[in-house]
Amino acid sequence: MRVGIADHFGWAIAVTASAEHDVVDRRRIELVEPGVASAPIHHEGKGFDDAGVAALVAEVRGSIRRAAGASLDELAAALNAPITSIALRTWSPDFPSDIAMQRRVPYEARADAIMYRQELAGLAKPRGWDVHLYSAKDVVAQAISVLADRADDVLEGPRARLGPPWTKDHRVALAAAIVSG
Repeated sequence: MRVGIADHFGWAIAVTASAEHDVVDRRRIELVEPGVASAPIHHEGKGFDDAGVAALVAEVRGSIRRAAGASLDELAAALNAPITSIALRTWSPDFPSDIAMQRRVPYEARADAIMYRQELAGLAKPRGWDVHLYSAKDVVAQAISVLADRADDVLEGPRARLGPPWTKDHRVALAAAIVSG
């Protein structure tokens, strides 16, 4: 099974597909515990100095490991076959790790989202899942190329077969799972 993730601040859409590209699970997963700042750099960290933001980020990262870890474990337990990979939206390998730099434009608008993806990647590795990165703007076209004449049925068919919701996030997450194979 391959899982595609379309992440947001504090939550994500996870779509799990078989090797034949059939959707076997789709769900919203929580990435952070209730009451914990979901965007410590972009929003909640505005009134703090760098040390205060660093402490807040450390708290949020711990919460992500607990909440997202529990969500991924629940997903894995619900499936009838093991997860082999997870696909996450890409981030620049040279994205700064220094909090002071992350608080500056243009990094501050992306720092929180990248934090979630980095933590999800870190959670996948001890579970034995391969981590694949995808470009959100290209992944659906890449999946269409892989699927050829089956593309419409595979990417749009789940709406009819499974019912709502089946949104752009679901299609992107499914496309990411397909391309990761």
